[in-house]
Amino acid sequence: MSEVVQSSIEDGVAVLTLNRPERLNAWTAEMERSYFDLLADCGQRDDVRAIVVTGAGRGFCAGADMDELRSIGDGNLEAAARDRDTRPQAFPLSIPKPIIAAINGPVAGIGLVQALMCDLRFAAEGAKITTAFARRGLVAEHGISWILPRLIGPARALDLLLSGRIVLAGEAAELGLVNRVLPPESLRDETLSYARELAARSSPASMAAMKRQVYADLERGLTDAVAEANRLMVESFGAPDFAEGVASFVERRDPRFAPLGSAELQETR
Repeated sequence: MSEVVQSSIEDGVAVLTLNRPERLNAWTAEMERSYFDLLADCGQRDDVRAIVVTGAGRGFCAGADMDELRSIGDGNLEAAARDRDTRPQAFPLSIPKPIIAAINGPVAGIGLVQALMCDLRFAAEGAKITTAFARRGLVAEHGISWILPRLIGPARALDLLLSGRIVLAGEAAELGLVNRVLPPESLRDETLSYARELAARSSPASMAAMKRQVYADLERGLTDAVAEANRLMVESFGAPDFAEGVASFVERRDPRFAPLGSAELQETR
């Protein structure tokens, strides 16, 4: 178990916890490698059907670790590049299982990028959210200029990027940045409850296909998106999960869907 990201698995749900609470879980090269390694492992495991990402202590992730930023500012660019993981910050989008961010406190900069690269975001009431980049003399880093406008629109994205202002969880929900706002004391339990529902009742193969469709269709036209959906629909009619889904409905029982097969996992590589 890594010291910077802890992992636990129960009821088909993996919980990955950014674990530097004394630094508000500030992001480091070591944390990045550990987090991406654990995501990759969860993507391959039969006993994981959904993933929850949260922070230890009172924050989610306060952004890049200041010691590492100072090192880059002092001109150590080559060393910083060498230390970083080669996988892109959009790597979580390639994981064939739903990833839910439980934003338990402040999130900024690259920490916000990680939350946005999750598929869903639940936030604690009062959680502070900021892009922060403009206030550090930086640009819209790590793909945030791609994902943020797709979530909330270009004008709202530019507001948050240009100003670097802090928004609270309630405003973030109004903008469409987070899916749900929950009391801090129940955030973890309710996020886990949602994830367990996915693990118990939704087909892993269906969820993997839907995740691929949604992100791929951001770059497709309507005609191509419909054609691909129709192709996948015909395939799904002949798949075991379709028969099981219908049978469980008729028999009024929980479905017994199989884990992701090699074909679905191969699609993500």
